[in-house]
Amino acid sequence: MKRMLNPLAGALLLCVVAGGASSRTHAAVTGERRNLFAEAGHPPQEISAKINATFQQLFHGNPDTQAVYFPAGTNANGALACIRDLGNQDVRSEGMSYGMMIAVQLNRKTEFDALWNWAKTCMYHVSSNHPAYGYFSWSMTTNGAANDEMPAPDGEEYFVTSLYFAAARWGNGTGIYNYCAEADRLLGDLRHRQPITGSTVKGTMTAGALFEPDHKMIRFTPDVKNWNHTDPSYHLPAFYELWARCGPKADREFWAQAAAASREFFQRAAHPATGLAPDYANFDGTPWAAPWNPHSADFQYDSWRTAMNWSVDWSWWGKDARERQLSDRLQAFFEFKGLSSYGNRFTLVGNQFGNDHATGLVAMNAVASLAATQPRAQQFVEALWNTPVPTGQWRYYDGMLYMLAMLHCSGEFRIWSPQ
Repeated sequence: MKRMLNPLAGALLLCVVAGGASSRTHAAVTGERRNLFAEAGHPPQEISAKINATFQQLFHGNPDTQAVYFPAGTNANGALACIRDLGNQDVRSEGMSYGMMIAVQLNRKTEFDALWNWAKTCMYHVSSNHPAYGYFSWSMTTNGAANDEMPAPDGEEYFVTSLYFAAARWGNGTGIYNYCAEADRLLGDLRHRQPITGSTVKGTMTAGALFEPDHKMIRFTPDVKNWNHTDPSYHLPAFYELWARCGPKADREFWAQAAAASREFFQRAAHPATGLAPDYANFDGTPWAAPWNPHSADFQYDSWRTAMNWSVDWSWWGKDARERQLSDRLQAFFEFKGLSSYGNRFTLVGNQFGNDHATGLVAMNAVASLAATQPRAQQFVEALWNTPVPTGQWRYYDGMLYMLAMLHCSGEFRIWSPQ
């Protein structure tokens, strides 16, 4: 079963046609999205109920065992709230931006605005002499103090896109709630922010733009000491393609090139037999073992998301059929490892060294079915359907990926584009 985009997103369809999309069978052009749960035989009312129950549990459930969303008072801009990593006892830009994306997809403006207010109030750098000026600290205490003031670039990417979606769905407000202006400003900094040297809680640092201009790829960090690397799970060509059509006009060609570069990068970063990608990589796709994280050359927690990124890109834009081969390869590997028992950490050639059958990985492997071509894909969708919503100390990361996967697999993750 397929569902139509809300008419408010019609402006994007004009942008896409003008951009010359290669296929007229994909969501960004037709306005239609696959509902993998319905294709598996689940009734629409059960799907809607499951999505709503998941949101209610993660955002408004028992704060001791279920919720990751926590109200945090008010300020001059209104209510504040944050998404907490209960296991590590911090607030991460990744989770805040995921929370905003989930909220806009489910028409939860109150939660969206409260998260954005906390992010702008506590995480955003307004000082023009700070190395992270224009970005968000990636890790904060729950009281709003920075653990690390450098950004994790996937947070910025999700902030930009969720703000554009909010502008299209609800219209722009004033101040920090002028969503489109905020997205445009942040997107400009992602590409153009000039290097700044200054003091941080980690010492003196120099940082610049989040995108490498020659490779046209997202950096692992804007910190010049480590900015000549990337993280495969930060590559979001579906978003870049959107920015290339409806972002600021001066940079649209760059974002189109970035989308193409990430599609090529996936082919080099994913192992040719297993489909597994490393946590960190060089711009040529070879694994990078960071000195502080030797297993970053392997498939582990960040890497889980890479299949979601290439599969959503295929589902939205249909520009690179090789993304289908990546999903088939990855799902064949996990089917071979045992659909209900595979671990969560592997060398790229497929040797397992983490035995937890993690909900977050189950969720991402289900989203891979948006691009997969083989019948086994339905088994991965059913595995997600039959997996309970995460609870307990480590519910944050698994829970956020679970909620995103529920939206993608149900066809409820929509493209909303500003006029």
